[in-house]
Amino acid sequence: MAKIGIVLATYNGEKYLSQMLDSLVAQTRKADFIIAVDDGSKDNTPAILKSYQDRLPIKLTFLEKNSGHRAAFSKALELAQPQLCDNDLIALADQDDIWLPQKIETLEKEIESQKASLVFGDAQVIDAQGNIIEQSWRKLGSIQKKLSLKSLLTGFTNVTGCMTLFRAELLKRLLPIPEGVPVHDQWIALCASIENGIAAIDKPVIQYRIHDQNAIGIGHTHSWTGNLKLNLQWAKTIQGAAIYNSLSAEEKKFLNRYISYIQARLEKPFIPSYLFWVIRNMHSIYPHISNCTKFIPVIAYGILGAPIITRFGGKK
Repeated sequence: MAKIGIVLATYNGEKYLSQMLDSLVAQTRKADFIIAVDDGSKDNTPAILKSYQDRLPIKLTFLEKNSGHRAAFSKALELAQPQLCDNDLIALADQDDIWLPQKIETLEKEIESQKASLVFGDAQVIDAQGNIIEQSWRKLGSIQKKLSLKSLLTGFTNVTGCMTLFRAELLKRLLPIPEGVPVHDQWIALCASIENGIAAIDKPVIQYRIHDQNAIGIGHTHSWTGNLKLNLQWAKTIQGAAIYNSLSAEEKKFLNRYISYIQARLEKPFIPSYLFWVIRNMHSIYPHISNCTKFIPVIAYGILGAPIITRFGGKK
């Protein structure tokens, strides 16, 4: 039977952490071990973690300085790796959610039934007080069950880490998580897609809490140009990482062209030379656009650069 490890990153999470840990205790399929990395909390989080050591197989690491959730999860995964064989499984945990009792059991059965490197479920969405405000995280966020690898290369992602279970062999490809990666689960999803693919199930496996302290939540806080820069950072990170060599020649060509396209959008007001490339790659660049009637304005928008859009489009 495969071993299952949970990795948890915490930071000033005292408000909801006990509820999260209680939901791990209540799992119908128990984790074999839990690695928790506290990212320099200044509140009561470390004490709460320690108080669960007699109820959970939890090993604690406390960082002196806050390094951010990407680095904290990378550290936690690195600590988990020596305890796992390739066929073992890993679940990611956030400090403020509540796992439904059969989360691990459900995802384990799913990943064992297919060859995918990673499976992910849906979630009920709850507010700060724990009230259910939506039965489907995907529905609320208009999140697609499937994305092409090319779409993942542009910065789109449909995978939320706390809803996943993935094979430990994937750690060889994804660690260490590069510094240029905006969020850890985006990188894990890309690596899994390149390995043996990812698969989604419709069943909710957690209660995903939305509150004013979410590190990642609905929407984003970046400006329009900020998003372009973030996508450029992501694409360049892939280009400079070992994973780039695992891409096909066509995927490499697409990624390189996408990088030059984003650079041109940031610098030039109008980029007609990319028109036919945008048309050919519409479904990869804009996978969320499914209505054919919207393609023409989106194509026109796609060859406008930041100097025009920020000046006349009301965006920053």
